[in-house]
Amino acid sequence: MRIAEILRTKGTTVTTVTPDSTVRALLAVLAEHNIGAVVVSADGAVIAGIVSERDVVRHLHAEGAALLERPVADIMTARVRTCGPEEDVSSLRDVMTEHRIRHMPVVAGPRLIGIVSIGDVVKSEITELAAEREHLVEYLQGNY
Repeated sequence: MRIAEILRTKGTTVTTVTPDSTVRALLAVLAEHNIGAVVVSADGAVIAGIVSERDVVRHLHAEGAALLERPVADIMTARVRTCGPEEDVSSLRDVMTEHRIRHMPVVAGPRLIGIVSIGDVVKSEITELAAEREHLVEYLQGNY
């Protein structure tokens, strides 16, 4: 299965914040959308970074409440791993697991076209395994 299949089911809407958004504003966006990470982008298309709830927790522990008024650019990950829509889901799973990445932006050229989470990847693989199981059961029962 390809990443494009996940995006067809999930959709291509990506929640973003600008680099100058405050961490307080970031937390409001995360809570409003019930998500764990957002792409940081000045225009919603070109990726400047990614920031997650884990980033906030790490910095909050070190810096305290003053962190809430700092810009997201101060805590975001600027070197963002991305994938393309034609990449294989199982390969992406391996990369996400190896590098402990929970969210991966999907790009076509330099433009952001979606985002997948480790949950999306696992769900797609479970769906694929269930379909394979059903096919095998039908084959064994002679219903092919």
